[in-house]
Amino acid sequence: MAKKRTAPEVSESERLLFGGPLRYDMGWNQHADAFLELNFRAMITRLPSLLASSLRLARQADRGAARVVLAAEAGRGVAQAVALLAVNSVLARLMGGGAIEDRLRGAVPALATVAVVMLLAALLRAASTYATGRLEPKVERVATEQYLERAAAVELAAIEDHAFHKLLDTAQYGAASARRMIMYGTRVINAMISLVAAAGVLTVLHPALLPLLVTMTLPSAWSALTVARRRYESFHAWVQHARAGRLLGNLLIEPEAAPEIRVHGVGAFLLRHFRAMSETAEAEQARLARLAARTGLIAAAWTGLATVATYATLGGLLLAGAMALSVAGTAVIAIRTGSQSLDTLVVEVNALHEEALFVGDLHRLYTEADQWAIPAGGAPLPEDPREIRFENVTFRYPGDSARPALDDVSLTLPLGRIVALVGENGSGKTTLVKLLAGLYTPEKGRILWDGVDTATADRHRLAERIAMVAQDFKRWPFTARVNVALGRTSAPVCEQRLAASIAEAGAETVIADLPRGLDTLLARNFSGGHELSGGQWQRLGIARAAYRRGRILIVDEPTAALDARAELEVFERIRALADSGQTVVLITHRLASVRHADLVHVLDQGRLVESGTPDELLATGGLYAELYALQAEQFATSPTTAPQPATAPQPSTVQPVAPVPTVPAPKAG
Repeated sequence: MAKKRTAPEVSESERLLFGGPLRYDMGWNQHADAFLELNFRAMITRLPSLLASSLRLARQADRGAARVVLAAEAGRGVAQAVALLAVNSVLARLMGGGAIEDRLRGAVPALATVAVVMLLAALLRAASTYATGRLEPKVERVATEQYLERAAAVELAAIEDHAFHKLLDTAQYGAASARRMIMYGTRVINAMISLVAAAGVLTVLHPALLPLLVTMTLPSAWSALTVARRRYESFHAWVQHARAGRLLGNLLIEPEAAPEIRVHGVGAFLLRHFRAMSETAEAEQARLARLAARTGLIAAAWTGLATVATYATLGGLLLAGAMALSVAGTAVIAIRTGSQSLDTLVVEVNALHEEALFVGDLHRLYTEADQWAIPAGGAPLPEDPREIRFENVTFRYPGDSARPALDDVSLTLPLGRIVALVGENGSGKTTLVKLLAGLYTPEKGRILWDGVDTATADRHRLAERIAMVAQDFKRWPFTARVNVALGRTSAPVCEQRLAASIAEAGAETVIADLPRGLDTLLARNFSGGHELSGGQWQRLGIARAAYRRGRILIVDEPTAALDARAELEVFERIRALADSGQTVVLITHRLASVRHADLVHVLDQGRLVESGTPDELLATGGLYAELYALQAEQFATSPTTAPQPATAPQPSTVQPVAPVPTVPAPKAG
């Protein structure tokens, strides 16, 4: 059973800023006990699988480079064994009888062999270094691509699932670990071959020498394992604490936080807690250093005793005449070489095992991502559908046991019209359009495109028909051209289509004011970058949706960052899109803008409560009329006049800007 680990002391900064002790799974808890039980037997048992994993990564990235590394490291091991035997021959010649000239002459062939072997070893080392340098970045790239490819292909529900997102956090370190596994694997192979070579030479020289090699190395191996276990366990306990410390440092230089840091004087506050948390982490590092020093001293004492015993044994063999002086000299070299190789082997296997844990998380992500992947293929959708029908749709977000975000909702979205979704915050409007776009599938009920259930339809084809301007749409840190063209990445950038989309969004002035027009980088944190205002970004977001040319345009609060004049212009353009046959699904809190809609669905706490044209809903005096009156009252009441009780305005006061065909109101589900 693994030793119970003591929880780190909780600092005042942790309590105040983060609400308690900083712990983060990172996937380590699945592996920590296995590693902390690591011993020599377990190390030897796991070594083949670790090396096989490294080899698979290398072969997948670059087979040629992987072969060069293996061949070069094997050649270096053989060269080392030959060099030791040649050194033994040189020493035997030099320490033999006869004139010094004859002894030197006799040692020349062995010396030449040593020189050739050393040159060959240098060439092999260079070849291995070059091949490893080629291999490592390729391994990291391949692993990163596979990670990103799978992360981008999963359902939105997976990204919002706590357990899967935690795995994403953990597995992101797997690509760099895969790269380091190549380095550590190469070192392990080299250390193993060197150790086998030294052990083989010692066995040839005298069978008693091999146990001496192991005896000298055991203390340093024990020290390396002990220190590695402590370091690993500490990292497990303190990883989130370290991440929080980096967060505080990053907040001090973050552009978004800069204004408030200066106006509210937050800088000194953050710096004080950064210092406190850093000092806490430093105390943990000092503790590890103290323990490592103590362990090192104990290991050094053991190694000293083992070394004395080793050389005493060599002296005894020399005095007894069981070993020649030249053999003893070679044995000393072989013992030192083998000891260093065994030390290296233990340390590198430790490192290899640690990196393999992260790579294991990466492979686990591959497996789970495949299970969460958006299904490929499915039933075709109608080419020219007349309506989209929600039938008794219920949906709740993953891990949310509270009331459903949508509860038994039935409604119709007639295509080629403007359909507005109205309701207070949390009523389910945004959830409904995410279901419409295929980002989620209903927990219960169906979404039908002229009778075709989207649960069985081709989801990728469904997405092709949707364009969306979300309230918090992404402001990509690329050029203005790319920010618009990202609306349809499946086709080459078309300048004519760009110009038309920008015109439809009324963003010509935005582009004209940029220093380099469409080629202006919209990221101020890069050299030459430019920043847009909220309203300018909103126009660019609308242009992106227009560039997509989806059959259905979903706009969530499209005028939130616009002034009154720009808002009127945007809604006139939305009206024009609908007149040209495009379906617009509009979410807005500004009910005066809903007069453009052909049909309004009113949601309240996840349920559909009203449907109809704006005039019909105002006439019925329900929730829509109440919300409309509350907003109208804000404009009708002067600053010096006390507010009057809200009353629903008469239907005649609401006039659409253009004749709008009446759409029958569907019954609420």
